[in-house]
Amino acid sequence: MDYKQQVKVQSHLEMGSLDDHSMHDLNDECLYSPEMEAQKMQSTVSNEQVSLSRSLPIGGSKIIRNGVYKSIKTVVFSNKLNLLMPFGPLAILVNKMTAHSGWVFFLSLLGITPLAERLGYATEQLAFYTGPTVGGLLNATFGNATELIISIYALKSGMIRVVQLSLLGSILSNMLLVLGCALFCGGLVYHGKEQVFTKATAVVNSGLLLMAVMGLLFPAVLYYTHTERHAGKSELTLSRFSSCIMLLAYAAYLVFQLKGQKDLYVPIDEEGSPNGENSEDDDDDEAPEISKWESVIWLGIMTAWISILSDYLVDAIEGASKAWDVPISFISVILLPIIGNAAEHTSAIMFAMKDKLDISLGVAIGSSTQISMFGIPFCVVIGWMMGQEMDLNFQLFETATLFITVIVVAFFLQEGTSNYFKGLMLILCYLIVAASFFVHEDPTSNDESKRPKT
Repeated sequence: MDYKQQVKVQSHLEMGSLDDHSMHDLNDECLYSPEMEAQKMQSTVSNEQVSLSRSLPIGGSKIIRNGVYKSIKTVVFSNKLNLLMPFGPLAILVNKMTAHSGWVFFLSLLGITPLAERLGYATEQLAFYTGPTVGGLLNATFGNATELIISIYALKSGMIRVVQLSLLGSILSNMLLVLGCALFCGGLVYHGKEQVFTKATAVVNSGLLLMAVMGLLFPAVLYYTHTERHAGKSELTLSRFSSCIMLLAYAAYLVFQLKGQKDLYVPIDEEGSPNGENSEDDDDDEAPEISKWESVIWLGIMTAWISILSDYLVDAIEGASKAWDVPISFISVILLPIIGNAAEHTSAIMFAMKDKLDISLGVAIGSSTQISMFGIPFCVVIGWMMGQEMDLNFQLFETATLFITVIVVAFFLQEGTSNYFKGLMLILCYLIVAASFFVHEDPTSNDESKRPKT
């Protein structure tokens, strides 16, 4: 019944008798109440919903497809270094078809390099949404995820010495090579001035690194001086106790850094005053290229793919050492960390060239602190759970190298200023360390006894 018929019937009923009106009152309310129009409106809305439900999946899927394509284009196809990515699957293929460990090791190194660089890029994008302190912590965490996964894999296989040397090499690489290149490149870009950073960050990290050296030094001295109360047990017991203390200290450091003393980690300008306003202006000038959740997803993808290639890399170390006639200690301490720390390397350099040395220090020194105060004791505890007797005795040569490195870096960072000369000195120090490990023969690599010969 249309609207005109409703009006005629309603007027006819109004002119009728009261009895008729009362008799048909209920019928009038039922027939001519707004329920009719409500039904029409409901049918119209349902038709619109059907049309929208038919169009939304098409448009939504198109938007998602365009977003995925744009994200892949930005992350994968925006850097020429990514041309090395196919070497990763090629390394796996060579490992399946041949037994040439040298080629597997070399191809795995090439395949991991662009992945580690993209890992640093994704972390840098995520740092736009966090801040300098959390951003530096994220760089250190995801940069060291590969080393930790390799260490757990090696521990499961009983390769304790490889775990020790690779973690030591990662600390040395971050403190000398990564930090040195960051200070050097930042000093070249801003050659007309001295870059500044928060001294509180350097002081706290230097103290933690010295504490880590203490934890590594005492088991080695106890072992080589033959002063153990229980031969073969006191050293391991001390290592496990010290590892638990170091993990507790690192947890307290995280609370201190993120909640306790936030003002100490505010970036400063040349005059030594906080430059929070300038940093906000810089953040406005530089916008992230991908969203926060895209950064998180890419971080997971890159970390997983790096971990897969790292397994093949570790398995080929011994064969590559024999094929190239290079000591395993040199490969573990020098070659592996250079590739494994590519994420920290690129991130630290990029932030230093943008005059954000606080984030660069958080990446380089923060990564060294995380490995020494968390990575190494964590592997000792995990080995304890696995039944592997990993300890903190890294041998005298390696422990002395770490101790001297910490002292040198702490000396360079004590003023809170940076220039290209300081970066160059750190790089040259790393070359000396690399040459030392090239001529150093690790006694445990040939299944020799750890006891010094008398």
